[in-house]
Amino acid sequence: MNTLQAIVLAIIEGITEFLPVSSTGHMIIASSFFGIAHDDFTKLFTIVIQLGAILSVVVLYFRRFFQSFDFYFKLLVAFIPAVVFGLLFSKKIDALLENPVTVAVSLLIGGIILLKVDQWFNNPDVSENAKDITYLQALKIGLFQCLAMIPGVSRSGASIVGGMSQKLSRTSAAEFSFFLAVPTMLGATVKKCYDYYKDGFVLSDDQINLLVIGNVVAFIVALLAIKSFIGFLTKNGFKVFGYYRIIAGIILLAIHFFIHPLTVI
Repeated sequence: MNTLQAIVLAIIEGITEFLPVSSTGHMIIASSFFGIAHDDFTKLFTIVIQLGAILSVVVLYFRRFFQSFDFYFKLLVAFIPAVVFGLLFSKKIDALLENPVTVAVSLLIGGIILLKVDQWFNNPDVSENAKDITYLQALKIGLFQCLAMIPGVSRSGASIVGGMSQKLSRTSAAEFSFFLAVPTMLGATVKKCYDYYKDGFVLSDDQINLLVIGNVVAFIVALLAIKSFIGFLTKNGFKVFGYYRIIAGIILLAIHFFIHPLTVI
């Protein structure tokens, strides 16, 4: 991976992290086109720079994020399923991280779901404040988030839909999804770095610099993207993202089967 590739991946991460389109899926596709998808450092990079994007939530929602211990316990309850499933299926998840076909199929199926989600969950009865959810609702949202371990599903999309299934409004579901991302991506980053070193890899100075650049770029881009997404989602719902996912999935499958297999780019 070179500096330009790192910046491009970080921009993609910053734009897509909070959209229900799968940031990991988009980075897998981009890294496949660059020919670096199979590289162990690339897999580490695509996980670690998500933390940079997620930290923009802490900056933008500073007062609401640091609000009460009760809220943190709810985040912890929602985070637990990701810990359990992540530990149980980490190797299988790593294998999926280099398979653009999995991403394409997930984009397609997820897009179809997003076209219907506003109709399925259109009667919220929880206040606009994400802290007002119950512990049981938090746990169920955490289970939905685990679906995003399949590349292309979208962590934010899965957890937002999970929140809406628990009678949260689009806005409160999205905000809880953002808050939940902080412990989730911090845990994923620590776990991925530990596995990287356990497998005998050592980060070079150049690789450390790429991680720093990636996190900074992802953080800045995410700061610009997150507010726009909340406003758009509140007014327009999920249909645009659903159509985008369907079109992207079809295009990727067509490229893979009729032009050039993406897994060996």
